[in-house]
Amino acid sequence: MRMVRLPDGTEVPALGQGTWHIGDGHRPPAEEAAALRLGIQLGMTLIDTAEMYGEGAAEQVVSAAIAGLRDRVFLVSKVYPHNATRRGTPAACERSLRRLGTDHIDLYLLHWRGGAPLAETVEAFERLRAEGKIRHWGVSNFDTDDMEELLGVPGGALCATNQVLYNPEHRGIEFDLLPWCEGHAMPVMAYSPIGQGGRLLRSAALARVAHRHGATTAQIAIAWSLRHPGVISIPKAGSAEHARENAAALGITLSAEDLAAIDAAYAPPRHKLPLAML
Repeated sequence: MRMVRLPDGTEVPALGQGTWHIGDGHRPPAEEAAALRLGIQLGMTLIDTAEMYGEGAAEQVVSAAIAGLRDRVFLVSKVYPHNATRRGTPAACERSLRRLGTDHIDLYLLHWRGGAPLAETVEAFERLRAEGKIRHWGVSNFDTDDMEELLGVPGGALCATNQVLYNPEHRGIEFDLLPWCEGHAMPVMAYSPIGQGGRLLRSAALARVAHRHGATTAQIAIAWSLRHPGVISIPKAGSAEHARENAAALGITLSAEDLAAIDAAYAPPRHKLPLAML
């Protein structure tokens, strides 16, 4: 497994597992938990979830998946913006800890910006870190100006990562946000690497590249997101078949011809674009 380094030197897998829409009733929770456990066995030991996902249901599925395996897992969860106050953040964290069945979260993220002052959220994160409830903290859906503002807040420079939407259809971060994060030795976590609802599975351009590699379009989309050394990709895997498919994407190296074909279908940004979010 290729590893990515957080600013403090902690290494995490470049390919993890997302859980958005897990626990929402589309599949039996036991099947979803089994898929996550298989993913752990395949080396995808970073699991990303959030209190928002199924209003805690996804965290409960994750709890079942990591039972007996907690020491092998780098666990990521997120706090709602409306909970991200000085008092609300620790209360939300405690609820997530109970649902996850653990005494600490490895990386706790602000899900997106809301009305709470960044200074309050950072203060709460740092208090949780001092208490051992979380080991790192970061943000999600922050654009470059948000990151600059964050660094101006006391303790803001301790941010470990920024999780954003990134796939061939949404690559605006390449213009300024991705270089900014690289310049600050801060990895980017790419959510929805195969597109919302798997939109990129129907991509003719990715299908042609996949054919050359004897791969699936999903694997090509994941491999594309991983071509940057500072990107952590977190595709969802709700079934054992998808977990195996995602893990196999690590063995794909896209050629210059492949990347040019994807660029022709999904042009790189030539100017600043609004940050895309789901």
